[in-house]
Amino acid sequence: MSARLCELDGRRVARKLRAEADVVVVGSGPAGATVARHLAAQGVGVIVLEEGPEVLPEEYPRSAVRAMAGLYRDMGTTIAFGNVSMPYLQGRVVGGTSVVNGAISWRLPAEVHAEWARADPALGDALRHEAIAAAEERLEARLEVHPTEPSVAGAKNLLLGRGAEALGVAHRPIRRNVSGCVGEGACLSGCPHGAKLSMDRSFLPDAVASGARIFAGMCVSRVTVERGRATGVVGRSAAGARFEVRARRAVVLAASAIQTPCILLRSGLRHGPVGDGLAAHPGVSVTGRFAEPVRAWRGATQGHEVTGYRSEGLKLEALGFDLAILASRLPGVGPELGRRLGELERYAVWGAAVRAEGRGTVRPGPTHPFVTYSLTPDDVKKARRGVRRLAEVLLAAGAEEVYPGVPGFDPVVRAGDRAALERLEREGSLVASDYAMSMTHLFGTARMGSDPRRSVVRPDFRHHATGALYVADSSVFPTNLGVNPQIAIMALAELCAGHVAQA
Repeated sequence: MSARLCELDGRRVARKLRAEADVVVVGSGPAGATVARHLAAQGVGVIVLEEGPEVLPEEYPRSAVRAMAGLYRDMGTTIAFGNVSMPYLQGRVVGGTSVVNGAISWRLPAEVHAEWARADPALGDALRHEAIAAAEERLEARLEVHPTEPSVAGAKNLLLGRGAEALGVAHRPIRRNVSGCVGEGACLSGCPHGAKLSMDRSFLPDAVASGARIFAGMCVSRVTVERGRATGVVGRSAAGARFEVRARRAVVLAASAIQTPCILLRSGLRHGPVGDGLAAHPGVSVTGRFAEPVRAWRGATQGHEVTGYRSEGLKLEALGFDLAILASRLPGVGPELGRRLGELERYAVWGAAVRAEGRGTVRPGPTHPFVTYSLTPDDVKKARRGVRRLAEVLLAAGAEEVYPGVPGFDPVVRAGDRAALERLEREGSLVASDYAMSMTHLFGTARMGSDPRRSVVRPDFRHHATGALYVADSSVFPTNLGVNPQIAIMALAELCAGHVAQA
C-alpha cells in the first residue's frame, strides 16, 4: 500500500477550518507541485490546497469510464463552446492532470520563446531561455524523462514510426516521465503500477519530505486581500465546511488556465485581460484498420510522435484507449458496425494536435466555469490537413483502410487511394463543426507581460495590481506551444518559486 501524502482530507472536514503558512499554493498539479517542492526545500512553510481527493495508484479505477468519474473534473464532460464545441479534460485529484495525462515531456521550443521575446522584449529578458533550459534539465533528471523503449511501445506506436519512416517524415519515440513502465496502456486512467512519475509520485512527496503540508478536497473560491496585498484564501471543503488559510508571505495560484482566472475574478481582481486570451491545442483523430492485430489498448499510451509536420502547425501522436472508447471511434451502424466491433484488435487511432490561432474566454459561472473558444478559418484548414496527414501515415504504415470522419467526404479510404486524401484537402469541409475535435493544453488566461494594460502578471509572475500574489501555471503563457507543455510549465513554475522565495 502506498503511503498517503495529505495531512487533511476535505471529505472529513465538516467544521470551519483555519490554518496558516508562509506561502499558500492553490493546485497540486505540475505547477503547484513544483512551487511547493522548491519553496519547501528552502525551509519555507507551505500549504498546498487541492480541490480533488487523494487517490493511491492501487485505488485507480481500471475502466476509463470509472476513471473519468473519480479522477477527472466533472467526469470529463467539461466543454468549450464556440464554432465547434470541444471537450477539454482536466484532472481533479492530488497531482492534478499529471495523474491522467500521457506523461509526454517536451521542452519549451526555442522558436516559441523567441516569439515571446519579439512581442515583449522585457519578458524575453526576464525569462532567459538559458535559465528555462537549465530548469528543464533539472526537472527531467528528477522525473527520469527518457524515450519510450521499443519493449513497452506496443504495436500502435511502432506502426506510427513505420508509417512516418515510409513517408520520409521526421519522427521519434516520445520522451516520457516514467520509471519501470510495463506498457499497460493505462496512463489516461492513472498508472496502477505507479510507474508514471506524476506529481503524486515525485514532486509532492519531495515537498512533503521537506515539510510542506497538503490538504485534499479543499475548493478555493477566492483570494483574500487586505490593503492591496494577498493575505490568504477562503473556500469550502468537500464536506461543505468553510475554511480560511492565511499566507504570511504570498499566495501562489497554480489551479490551471481555467480555474485560476475564475478565482481571480471571483476575488474581484479584474486587472488586465484576466479570463481572456484562452489558447489551446485542438486535436483531430483518424482511425485505421490493419490486417494484423494492433491491440491499441496495449503498450505505452502515447509512445511515438511525428515531428516533421510541426512547420505546418501539426504534431501527430499515437493514442491509446480502452475498448469502450476505441469502439466509439468506428464508423457504421447495424451489421457493419457489429462486424467492426468484432475486430477491435485490428484498429489504431492516431491524433494530430493543432497549433491553433484561435482564442477564447473563461468566466466563473454559478456552479462551473463558462468557457468559450473558436477556431479561426486557418485553424480549420490545419485541422483538415491534420486529417489528411494522419490518414496518409496510417496507410503508409500498412492500414487497409482509414476513416477520416469528415461529413460529406468518403467515410472509408482504402489503401492505395492517396488521390482521395489529396481531394480531401482541396475539397473537404471548412465548416469547423464538421470536425470532431477535443481541446488539450490550455494557456493564456492570466498572461504574463511588461505592459499592465495587456497582461495580468509581471515578468516575475507577480500580479500587476495586488501584492504578494503570484500565478505559476500555464495561465501566464502568452501563447500556446505547439507541443505538450508539462515540462515547460514546471520550468516556469520553478522560476516563479525563485521569485516568491526572494520576496
